[in-house]
Amino acid sequence: MVCVPVTSGFFISGQIMPDQVQAFADQGFTALINNRPDGEEPGQPSSAMIEAAATSAGLDYLHAPMQGAQISETDIARIHAVTQQASGKVLGFCRSGARSMLGWALSQSQDRPADEILTLARDAGHDLSPFREVFEARHGPAV
Repeated sequence: MVCVPVTSGFFISGQIMPDQVQAFADQGFTALINNRPDGEEPGQPSSAMIEAAATSAGLDYLHAPMQGAQISETDIARIHAVTQQASGKVLGFCRSGARSMLGWALSQSQDRPADEILTLARDAGHDLSPFREVFEARHGPAV
């Protein structure tokens, strides 16, 4: 599985499989964030299957499913907490990585200016420019 770096501590990827989780732990990942709802397509492993593999590998695990760009404020806060508290690299995954990119960006938008988030996303292969105003509103006025 190809993991795309967003920052030195946060990476995104498409769907991962339970038998790949130990390899992520071996590469220094300490947490997984699953942004994919269960049952989205046939053959997709359930969140419970990936969580069991993560627990077995000693990784923290968060299931914060997103339907398109829809995500709760609670899940945004949970993503922020996982990324801030992780002792190593964090991998966010979904079907393609796009929702994980957006979930992370929203979770960082109070701490980082919109321009920084948009640049990091672009460098990771995702155009989040339609969300600029959302990021700016969450960040607050420039000081």
